[in-house]
Amino acid sequence: MTDQPAPTDTTSWLPSLRTDTPEAGFQLAITMARRAVKATQPDMDTLKKLRPAYAGDSDSLIQASGVVANYFATVAAANDYWKS
Repeated sequence: MTDQPAPTDTTSWLPSLRTDTPEAGFQLAITMARRAVKATQPDMDTLKKLRPAYAGDSDSLIQASGVVANYFATVAAANDYWKS
């Protein structure tokens, strides 16, 4: 295994799990789920070929909703459930 230098770019698409509102937290959860799919299948041609198979499959869509719900639970906890 080769050593990789530390990235010099300090910008991040996810600098924090903190959001102003639950709705913004839900949108963040969706973004996290979509980025996870892209990270696990980085080949866009393959990703586009596979989409029709799961886009019309209710079980796949329910599973995707579950992933978003799990991410949303994480974001909600990070935001102390938006308590005032």
